[in-house]
Amino acid sequence: MKPFAAILFLLISIFPNAQNSFEIKEGNQVTIPFQLINNLIFVPVTINGVSLTFLLDTGVSETTIFSLEDKEMKLENLEKLNFSGLGSSASIQGYKSDLNTAVIAKNFVNNSCALYILLDQGINISSHVGIPVNGILGYHFFKNHALIINYQTKKITVFNDENTFLRKIKKFKTLPISIEKNKPYALSDVDVSKNLSEPTSKLLIDLGNSDALWIFPSVASPFINKKPSIDDYLGRGFNGDIFGKRSRIFNFSIAGFSFEKPLMAMPDENSIKHVILVDGRKGSVGGEIMRRFTVGFDYPNHRLYLRKNKAYDEPFHFNMSGLDFEQVGVEWEKDILTLESKPKDASSAVPIINNNVQYRFVLKPVFSVAGVRKDSPGDKAGLEKGDKLISINGRKTSEMTLKKIIEIMKSDEGKTISMIVERKNRLLPIQFTLEDPIPYQE
Repeated sequence: MKPFAAILFLLISIFPNAQNSFEIKEGNQVTIPFQLINNLIFVPVTINGVSLTFLLDTGVSETTIFSLEDKEMKLENLEKLNFSGLGSSASIQGYKSDLNTAVIAKNFVNNSCALYILLDQGINISSHVGIPVNGILGYHFFKNHALIINYQTKKITVFNDENTFLRKIKKFKTLPISIEKNKPYALSDVDVSKNLSEPTSKLLIDLGNSDALWIFPSVASPFINKKPSIDDYLGRGFNGDIFGKRSRIFNFSIAGFSFEKPLMAMPDENSIKHVILVDGRKGSVGGEIMRRFTVGFDYPNHRLYLRKNKAYDEPFHFNMSGLDFEQVGVEWEKDILTLESKPKDASSAVPIINNNVQYRFVLKPVFSVAGVRKDSPGDKAGLEKGDKLISINGRKTSEMTLKKIIEIMKSDEGKTISMIVERKNRLLPIQFTLEDPIPYQE
């Protein structure tokens, strides 16, 4: 179970504001550094002078804020609205605020940024990522400029000059895309098995989905029968938790690039009942596929450009523990510092220890089990929701990141995981073996 397979699909189409645009204020291009966590891109954005972090998401129309942590921001012209999208609930309440100033990398600026503020605190994804995340940046980041996302260097380059961009993507493969309701769609080949395929599947290119593929069973009925599969938590959607099935398919191809045995997720009908799908859409291509390329987006000319990178041939790993993790806060951890003095006799090999002992207190992250998939290795080992993580394979989890913990659970099948967890003030040793519950079978 991943901490999230898709984050906040804001499948809303609010009438776009023609002035709501990012522009390069100086030079012909701008370079934007980003953090890559669980196949998702997080960029620094300053809104009205306040420094924030946003998820970059092609599956979202509007710029959205769902958390300010302990920061204060002045917002003008608030208008109350209702939002709907993926998840089981019908809608949630929020506000729209016009004419805000958004700045990225100093000279990529939107002086008329429309913000959509969500009031549901359950949407805050920071605990599932391991860093503070304040909102989502969507269509308006992409709509006016061609750009290149380099997953290896973790940099985005936005271009003012079309000729410069075309020179950069000269060796890329080109794929036509359609921009519908402010989101990019492309045709691809989805082969569930050797004898079952959907050769012209229309899929959303969705950077806000950390999975490889999503297929909606209601519009692609043959996919329902792919086995083995597991029931799983797929992620947090705009209107609540998303559940469904996971399995592996035979092959997926896009722009002439082919992937064997990728993972596929199928959200259940209750999770997508409030979503209005564009004509012909059968699912989504997510970050687990896109991170294997250097990607060029050209919304104005309806083109996607792909060039494989060093991650292209990596296997499609799955969180085989069956555990969902989250960061539940930070706590002070005490380190003992012993002061040593050099001996006067340089030939002496024995250090002289002062009697002075100092303590250093450092804030360290605290992680816990957020969910356990039934019949998974973690479930069979006795782990429960709410168990606090103390160590994994002999290493303190306070010295880890959430990303590192998940990487361990996605490592080789057959690997033994030894954990110590705290439950009701008791330390419990736990051990289990990673096992892929959905190996590909014809």
